[in-house]
Amino acid sequence: MNQLFKNKLIYAFGVLLALASCSSDKTEVNRNETASQQTSNESAAPTAINYGVVQAYPHDTTAFTEGLLFHAGKLYESTGSPTDMAQTKSVIGEVDLNTGKLQVKVELNRNKYFGEGMVILNNKVYQLTYLSKVGFVYDFPTFKKLGEFTFPSTEGWGLTTDGTYLIMSDGTSQLTYLHPDTFKTEKILGVADNQGAVEKLNELEYIKGFIYANIYTTNTIVKIDPESGKVVGKLDLSSLDQDARAKNPAALELNGIAYHAATDQVYVTGKMWPNIYALQFAF
Repeated sequence: MNQLFKNKLIYAFGVLLALASCSSDKTEVNRNETASQQTSNESAAPTAINYGVVQAYPHDTTAFTEGLLFHAGKLYESTGSPTDMAQTKSVIGEVDLNTGKLQVKVELNRNKYFGEGMVILNNKVYQLTYLSKVGFVYDFPTFKKLGEFTFPSTEGWGLTTDGTYLIMSDGTSQLTYLHPDTFKTEKILGVADNQGAVEKLNELEYIKGFIYANIYTTNTIVKIDPESGKVVGKLDLSSLDQDARAKNPAALELNGIAYHAATDQVYVTGKMWPNIYALQFAF
């Protein structure tokens, strides 16, 4: 074999190695890009949910709102009673949308209990209390007390239902699913967005397969996928908060979400807000 032929073979072999290396590098780049895209998709920021205000209704400015819901076409509210606010009461009542006043159905002894969220399921009304680890069950529609229950969380905050279980918040990033008859914990759902765990989940509402939650002390409502716990959407209600505080300087944070199925609207309010706002947005 002459030297020229050897040189040609060496050159060809070198080209093949270079091509193979290039192909391998491209494959690795593609893998890295795919992995990066997957990570980006998994940690995508929640979608901003745009909304319009359809109507503003009056709201009782002594109502320290803890729960809000529609049932059988009527709006119900549960309230708390901070010790330093003598005008407040821990009640459940039917809201008169013409006046904002509550037709009281249940009132707790404010010296013993601080009323929190409530929900209606299977003709029963369930009500949480704040620090006493006690919940109450009433008949619907008479509101006659049927019994009491305990729950595993240190605190009771918000309450809603998916039609099967009670879903409660306790001020953390977790939602606890309770059996409505045994009150056994069926599931604990951790809630997170692209920044990590979402703390201070408060008042809740289950709407069309998603859980909507107020974030305590903020003007934000988050939309949660109940299968994954991922926050997939956010409403910024800062403009409503500003309107409420301009009308009533004593108004506090946003709290209260109620879905009205007949109109496909969501009603929101806050602690001692002067208004309940009916919102329209894409679910």
